Amino acid sequence: MSRVSTGQETNLEREDLVSSADLSNQAKSNLTKLAAWISDRKIPFLVSNIGMIVMLLWAGSFKMTRPGAEGIIPLVSNSPLIWWHFKLFGPYVGSDIIGLTEWIAALLMFTGYFKPKAGILGGLIATGMFFTTSTMIITTPGTITHVNGIGYMSFLGLFLFKDVIALGVSLYLISYFGKQAAVSENES
Repeated sequence: MSRVSTGQETNLEREDLVSSADLSNQAKSNLTKLAAWISDRKIPFLVSNIGMIVMLLWAGSFKMTRPGAEGIIPLVSNSPLIWWHFKLFGPYVGSDIIGLTEWIAALLMFTGYFKPKAGILGGLIATGMFFTTSTMIITTPGTITHVNGIGYMSFLGLFLFKDVIALGVSLYLISYFGKQAAVSENES
């Protein structure tokens, strides 16, 4: 795909051109030096990946309990994307399958430290899960509450909205592991 040069680069285009090492060498102000220091140590990746792994293992474990399974019944039942899941498997086995899927995604993300393509697969699984649960903000009753005529997200809405953020983190992890996999492929 060709690009037509406008003479002005967008921030996204510049981001592709500036590597972490370049940022360290070019940083002049304390603010950009701090950003370079954070980037050099891969802190965004580590926090995102470790946080995602812990969340998926913990949430997956909880879904394999009776309260965890019963807690997601209203969410799954109102979802046009996954309503059939509990009809086919029942709420307890269905919830176990969801929990097991979260565990698999977490273990693949952990394995991504050593084999980046496994991290890509874990990110893809998580992306599918979090896309599905993000749509539940719209389909689940009670996600919006009205106070003095103004609509706000209820606690349930806020609980589900975190999955929009987790969707973004999953996509970031696919990108990160993809870059690592490309480097590995080019080295061999």
